[in-house]
Amino acid sequence: MRELKIGIIQQHNIADTNDNMRRLSKNIESLAHEGAQLIVLQELHNSLYFCQVEDVNNFDLAESIPGPSTDFYGKLAKDNNVVIVTSLFEKRAPGLYHNTAVVIEKDGTIAGKYRKMHIPDDPAYYEKFYFTPGDLGFHPIQTSVGKLGVLVCWDQWYPEAARLMALSGAEILIYPTAIGYESSDAKEEQERQREAWITVMRGHAVANGLPVVAVNRVGYELDPSKQTNGIEFWGSSFVAGPQGEMLYRASNNEEGTQLLVIDMEHSEQVRRWWPFLRDRRIDEYNEITKRFID
Repeated sequence: MRELKIGIIQQHNIADTNDNMRRLSKNIESLAHEGAQLIVLQELHNSLYFCQVEDVNNFDLAESIPGPSTDFYGKLAKDNNVVIVTSLFEKRAPGLYHNTAVVIEKDGTIAGKYRKMHIPDDPAYYEKFYFTPGDLGFHPIQTSVGKLGVLVCWDQWYPEAARLMALSGAEILIYPTAIGYESSDAKEEQERQREAWITVMRGHAVANGLPVVAVNRVGYELDPSKQTNGIEFWGSSFVAGPQGEMLYRASNNEEGTQLLVIDMEHSEQVRRWWPFLRDRRIDEYNEITKRFID
């Protein structure tokens, strides 16, 4: 059994970026003290979810990579001997920005990064205004704790993204995310949406024989434009095993941290029982690259 001790931090963010980072720092140190080897943070964890509005001033939140945040989390990783999955607003060049996950190795260096590939554009989620689609492909990031298949939020709905990570040797799928309820939806519809979000990622675990970690933000964030009623982020961060089994599920309305132990060798056994990769008809999948088959 090759154990991996994973820490997750589900947090409610406020307008004070320094306070958000201070609380993350405290929780990272606490989880590392408990023995965490890998800590996963939520999407765009330094700030409020600014994509509720289209405002050019929000580009001031972006930063270079390497930059201040990678320095900050790099020091935390090194001081606490832990790998950290961060989620940052990257300024690549003037007028060119990405939603970028950066994996920090336990020695404080950058192990690799992934730029979010699927970019939504919906009321209160105006991400196409801010983020250029990623161009780094679906490639796992090699770290001292294994090959991490890091994807970001909207990517989680796409089986192709999970599959390509798995085919490239990912040992675990990781999703920093920021998703919540639309207040005008009925409670029953809100429940269906949250459960669909969990179910689709558990499906990725089953289809690829890999554990899945999803870390979401929690709590209410106001829409500055007041065009909507804001977002109530639904939390529910979770960890599932390679058969989709639920190993942990966080509250849907409260902050929290959790340390979990995953057997990283179990995927090998599951894939022997269910050899989905062996039985793929790769000679018949050419049309998958089409937008729609008429």
